[in-house]
Amino acid sequence: MKFSKSSTVILFGLILTVPFTGCKKKPGFLTPLPGSRAGQVKEPETAGPLSPTVKGDEVSSTGIKSNEPGSHQGWIENADVLKSETVHFDYDSSAVKSSEKDKLAKVAEYLKSNPSTAVRVEGNCDERGTEEYNRALGDRRALALREELARLGIDATRVDTISYGEDKPVDPGHDEAAWRKNRRGDFILLTPPK
Repeated sequence: MKFSKSSTVILFGLILTVPFTGCKKKPGFLTPLPGSRAGQVKEPETAGPLSPTVKGDEVSSTGIKSNEPGSHQGWIENADVLKSETVHFDYDSSAVKSSEKDKLAKVAEYLKSNPSTAVRVEGNCDERGTEEYNRALGDRRALALREELARLGIDATRVDTISYGEDKPVDPGHDEAAWRKNRRGDFILLTPPK
């Protein structure tokens, strides 16, 4: 079978372009949720953080004063005191559920009773979604808890936030029961060094 010059050029062009037109790489582990479209994970939105980072006495767009990064560096950490007040979140949400607000009230009361202490709020996620998305979601969860504490009368400069995304699961399982435990905000009590 003979090819004309134009057929040869077209065939050669196709051979060269096929390796560059492969499929996008798909995420390795996705678990479909009831009522969702399988294999689709929401990517982070381009909106900025819940509360913009500001320094010292500056006030964020939410009206909450921010503290200097590292302002509680070297303080003594205690994860046990407020462990029972861990707040849990719904899937892909940073909204504080009304069923969890009693826990925040207890944290606020403890901080009011111990005015020399501070707290670090750690935002955590389950393993679904990209690492970047989960880091951003953990940040939004920690900031939402910080803002709730500020509404309850706690000076926001006493509340540090950090996101661990999916890096610190309390349950290493790969099912809804484990994921429910891992979507949380932990409170770490900070006491000034003596």
